[in-house]
Amino acid sequence: MGECNVVPAPENFELFYAYAAGENPGVTQVIGAMVAAKKPFTPEILSDLRMRCLSGARAARAMDTVGTGMSQTIDQVLVKLEAAARHTEAYSSTLSAASGELSAGQSPADLRKLVEDLIGATRAMESKTKALESELQKSSDQVVELRGALADVRKETMTDPLTAIANRKAFDAAMDAALMAVAKGDNVSLMMCDIDHFKKFNDSWGHQTGDQVLRLVASCLSENVKGRDTAARYGGEEFGVLLRGASITDAARIAEQIRLAVQGRKLVKKSTGTTLGTITISIGIAQFKAGDTAESAIRLADACLYGAKQNGRNMVMSEGDSRMVTLESTAA
Repeated sequence: MGECNVVPAPENFELFYAYAAGENPGVTQVIGAMVAAKKPFTPEILSDLRMRCLSGARAARAMDTVGTGMSQTIDQVLVKLEAAARHTEAYSSTLSAASGELSAGQSPADLRKLVEDLIGATRAMESKTKALESELQKSSDQVVELRGALADVRKETMTDPLTAIANRKAFDAAMDAALMAVAKGDNVSLMMCDIDHFKKFNDSWGHQTGDQVLRLVASCLSENVKGRDTAARYGGEEFGVLLRGASITDAARIAEQIRLAVQGRKLVKKSTGTTLGTITISIGIAQFKAGDTAESAIRLADACLYGAKQNGRNMVMSEGDSRMVTLESTAA
């Protein structure tokens, strides 16, 4: 890591440990090729490697564990049910035999013995039934535990490891759901957000401070979207927000709240307590229309974001903004 000028941060140690241990073929191949070619490990490359390889590998291992546990539990339940079926069949045979003997004109002593045998068989069946109930309850508890583990795995695969908000995969899934809602006549708006001068922060203060900036913005997004809304890290320093049931006017109001929330935060270097300045973001907004695709909606919101950047940054721009017309004329 020292020879490659990689910052000795915990997340980078995890990445290079996976490379050194050879436990992740994707990491081994990419890092090995970069080391051999003496290519620089930029913060962006390291972040992309972590997102693509490590979280996926952890999720795969967890899925294997859950799958094995579920398979073992199912096998155990099947064995118990087969045993229960045999016990039930044996008990049924005992009752049938007793029924035949009762109709054969038995003596009082024979009847007493027959009843005692039936009572013994019934008690044995009750005992086996209670044991089965107990074992099935244990299996049920194991299934609940495994389902919880499975939910945790699913959450991890849909969460950005750095910012702890939804990742691109979760955003794409939410986009599909949004398109279905629009087809039913619901209002859905999309915000594309980009951190202003993010590269400058990385170059001036280092990769760890850049990560702090990303977490700060993600926190502001999470605090201002609720319910069915989805705030996600779209890629790099860009974020996407889907607002269900929101008109373009509603979305603009929420976007302004987010912009002000980000602007109001002070970036402080944790190691020294030094204030590094403020962060600002630019936001572009588009409202879904009937017939829109994910690509067309994102393209329009991105165009608005570009307009906000070109008009001075630290602003919200919606589709239909008069400044967009000026921008398009200039571009033409």
